[in-house]
Amino acid sequence: MKKRPRTMSKATLDRFEDELAVLIVDGREVTRRRGELPPGAREGDVLDLETLTVDLEATERLRTEVRQARERAMKKATPPGNFDL
Repeated sequence: MKKRPRTMSKATLDRFEDELAVLIVDGREVTRRRGELPPGAREGDVLDLETLTVDLEATERLRTEVRQARERAMKKATPPGNFDL
């Protein structure tokens, strides 16, 4: 019998709502009690759902992607000043 490869499910910590943490897992919102998360977990962190630890490398990659997307969006933004609608 073959062993199935162990998959590491990831979630992004989207926000806190009172004592709940809202996680994004495969595009869906999932909640966990705030106390189940690792101490110091912050919004935007990527969590390994099997170990409930912060994946520092994945978190940094995500933050870099978000920063680059914001920079691209700002370049396309309409400059301030007078313009016709």
